[in-house]
Amino acid sequence: MESEMKCNVSEMWSPKMPKGLDLEITHHPLTMRRVVNLIVAMERLKGSSSESVLSTEFRDENLLNVMLESIVEEQIVFERGTAPPVQFRRTGMEQYSMTDSKKRSLVLVQNSMELHAVMLQGGADNCKVHLNMSSYVHPTPSAEARIVALGIRGTDLYLSCHKDGDAATLHLEAVEDSSLLRISPDSDMVRFLFYKQDTGVNISTLVSVAFRDWYISTAEDNNKPVEMCLETAQRRRTFNMQYENLPNTPKMECGYASGGQV
Repeated sequence: MESEMKCNVSEMWSPKMPKGLDLEITHHPLTMRRVVNLIVAMERLKGSSSESVLSTEFRDENLLNVMLESIVEEQIVFERGTAPPVQFRRTGMEQYSMTDSKKRSLVLVQNSMELHAVMLQGGADNCKVHLNMSSYVHPTPSAEARIVALGIRGTDLYLSCHKDGDAATLHLEAVEDSSLLRISPDSDMVRFLFYKQDTGVNISTLVSVAFRDWYISTAEDNNKPVEMCLETAQRRRTFNMQYENLPNTPKMECGYASGGQV
């Protein structure tokens, strides 16, 4: 006769024993399934007493669920609602001097805050404007043009293009250099950006990024303001841009005024 010992676990462990669940321990040889049943039952005893017991029988699918819960890791995938912002990002700055096709230099006229194209005489090179040309990269760059901002060395002035009615105009604006590090395409800061299109060795045209058909240009006559013009206009739109390796020192003042002789 098989000896058997039974104990009512509900009486021994009543504070933690779920209602309706008893644990029976025998001296019979145990199979692996019975061992698992015992382990799972003990684990359930550790759980909250408020949990309801659906069944006391441990099935094969229950064992499979336990194994899967222990092995399979949950992966949470977050779907991005918006794309990262697209921006013009400044990558570097170089110094250039710029002359038009008649070899006239750019001069800053202090009283009108304009750039004039002037044929400089000997000894007046200190009046010539030197440019800090910042280069920008765009997530969808064009192989045909380079995006730049043009600042006057030794000042906080940058060239900008505005649209007044049907015509675009060129201005000099004081702006903090840090505000031009990154420029959003849909912001008004795009007015400081130009496409530098190379048409020969050191020969380039400068087109407004904000207003694609408008070019920086000079007039036929000497000592006239540098302006914006359409591609069809009879103005000088090409410039000779020479790279310079100059020390970062303030620009010398030459006292040039509109209509003055240099």
